[in-house]
Amino acid sequence: MIKAIFFDVDGTLLSRNGRVSRSTKRAISLAQKNGVLCGVSTGRGPRSLRRIVKDLNLDMFVTYNGQLVYDQHKMIYAHPFEKRVIDEIVTYANQNSRQLLFGSLKQVEGSLTMRIGESGFIRRFIRFVPKNFPVRTVKLALQKFSPNRRKERYSNLAIFEEPIYQCMMFGAEYENEKLIKALPNCDFQRSNPYTVDLVPKGGSKVQGIQHFLADKGLTFEETMAFGDHLNDIEMLKIVGIGVAMGNAQQGTKEIADFVTDSHQHQGIEKALKYFKVI
Repeated sequence: MIKAIFFDVDGTLLSRNGRVSRSTKRAISLAQKNGVLCGVSTGRGPRSLRRIVKDLNLDMFVTYNGQLVYDQHKMIYAHPFEKRVIDEIVTYANQNSRQLLFGSLKQVEGSLTMRIGESGFIRRFIRFVPKNFPVRTVKLALQKFSPNRRKERYSNLAIFEEPIYQCMMFGAEYENEKLIKALPNCDFQRSNPYTVDLVPKGGSKVQGIQHFLADKGLTFEETMAFGDHLNDIEMLKIVGIGVAMGNAQQGTKEIADFVTDSHQHQGIEKALKYFKVI
């Protein structure tokens, strides 16, 4: 019996217009009335989530790709970077003219370019960028012409007085091996081909979900999850029922227990009805 459901946000919980559809709101509400806990598992941070879920009475929040987990009443798990690892990331960014954002419990600070990129409009736009988009050229242009390009620009940010749970960097998929080699104390999560989320080594959505389930006395077998991107694969594989959205990447669909309709066509509601959760 399913007792908890986790939803990815972008491309899953949200429709193309950046809002939660009426059918999804209805489905979540019905599931909760049936005693099922409903929440998110996302790369977004708490600040970004507030406006998105303000009209959803969600039960739990696995944020920053599993590094910060809480419910309506308490903090359940917090796994920030060690200071030395933040120093390694900052050194790499300064030496390579990289755009960076740093995420804490209450705020996100860093590159103006990246803050614009974190906006809802740009997140939606990225999903429609063609695969042959000249990522390498754009990356070099941003590095060269960024209005904030200056040495040591990340070294003295006020946010470093707080625990940092995730860093977001402009970096294309072809650079994965370079990043892994340069930053061995980080793990890397992607929800698009153009930016990468850096989390402490060993961090993942699954790790965050595991801490929530342990707190509630639940098991993965009693859990259901919905996702659309490659960074959702681990989560969908480990839960009792892993559902890929109809708009999901092919690799995500291939490992899912069930492929539902898209986020534009009542995919969440249809899957919950199929499995008799509602």
